[in-house]
Amino acid sequence: MLPGVDGRTVIYRRFRDIASQVALDQGGLDQLSEARLQLVRRFAATAVLAEQLEAALANGQEINVERHALLCSTLTRLAHRIGIDRRAKNVTPALRDYLEERATVVSEVEP
Repeated sequence: MLPGVDGRTVIYRRFRDIASQVALDQGGLDQLSEARLQLVRRFAATAVLAEQLEAALANGQEINVERHALLCSTLTRLAHRIGIDRRAKNVTPALRDYLEERATVVSEVEP
């Protein structure tokens, strides 16, 4: 998803997981325009940064609350632009494909 990045790091894997899930919520990567894909990537990056701060907080460390609030605000704006409602991916076959498949099944059954 990101060129020139070692895909084995924990941070990258989390980034990839978030971006993939958001893309799936939008109907899949093939349904995203380049602009929307860029927004999804920014959302994933911002989410990872917010999660890092939250992990530090949960471990008893002090965090920059203003930075966390800014990240949360950015996430909210990006989510609004991307859309937070899931979009079903159309998996209904085309009528021609369905009829061809049906004809193949019938011909295999008939002697």
